[in-house]
Amino acid sequence: MNATATALGIREVSELTGMSLDTLRWYEREGLIPLVTRTSDGRRRYGPAAVRFVRLVQALRRTGMPIAEIRHFVALGPGTPEHSAQRLRILQEQEERLHRRRAELDEDLRVMRHKMADFRDLMAHGRTCEDDDLPDDCGGPPSPR
Repeated sequence: MNATATALGIREVSELTGMSLDTLRWYEREGLIPLVTRTSDGRRRYGPAAVRFVRLVQALRRTGMPIAEIRHFVALGPGTPEHSAQRLRILQEQEERLHRRRAELDEDLRVMRHKMADFRDLMAHGRTCEDDDLPDDCGGPPSPR
């Protein structure tokens, strides 16, 4: 079986990755997917390495890596020894950014869960204010009794 027989067309890659045809075409035009070949009639063919690279680019974009940085990563060339250290450093820096972002998201989630618990408590006890130190009408001065 030859490489062309195992390669996928752009529609198949789109379905496999969830990326739109336009996005795949744009990524290729921008040089972010360098391994795409063409048949004699001009149709794109994505071999296994190209599909893996599409998935890598997709992951890098989802994690917030800027296009310029992905372009730099790609421009370093294939995973040869002379470029591997630089490419590894780029991925490690992105991983560090992700860990920091995850910590921020974990804290945001904690704050939101606390507020949801406040609302559940408010509803369960029929309270009219979520803050006990506010007057009963939740914002104005205490009403005269």
